[in-house]
Formats: sequence, structure tokens, C-alpha cells
Amino acid sequence: MLKIMATKTEQKVPKWFDGQIYPKGGIVTNPYSGQSCELNALELSIYDYLKGCESMGLAAELGKCLEWFSRNNVEAYYTLLD
Repeated sequence: MLKIMATKTEQKVPKWFDGQIYPKGGIVTNPYSGQSCELNALELSIYDYLKGCESMGLAAELGKCLEWFSRNNVEAYYTLLD
């Protein structure tokens, strides 16, 4: 099942994010549920950063990413990260 995300408010790059902002977004699939979401460029950039933090055990940075998603794209948060 593919869920298309529509952002109604302008998202801002968080001050703590020092990663690369991708030029385009993409579709991300939750490996456990099989559900997918289309993320815009900023969301995809932060999602990939989040996954890197998760794999490296950076709990504080991971928490910032999760909080950002919960406030900026709650549907993607519940589909991909919950």
C-alpha cells in the first residue's frame, strides 16, 4: 500500500541537522509492515540521517529526528517509524 504524503505547512531545516539535503524526495517502505510513504527532499534527508543515527547508536540524535517527524509528518512517522 502506497501512501502519498502532502505537506500543508512549510517545513524548515532544523538547527541541529547538519546533513546533506537531497535535491529530490522518494518513496520509503517500512521493512516490517510493507507500507510505503512518499517523502519530500527534506523528509528523506532527515529519514536517512535518522537511520544512520539508529545504526550507530546515537540516541540523542535519533530522538531529535523522531521528534521532528512526529511534528512535521505524523502520518509518515506512524507508517515508517512507529
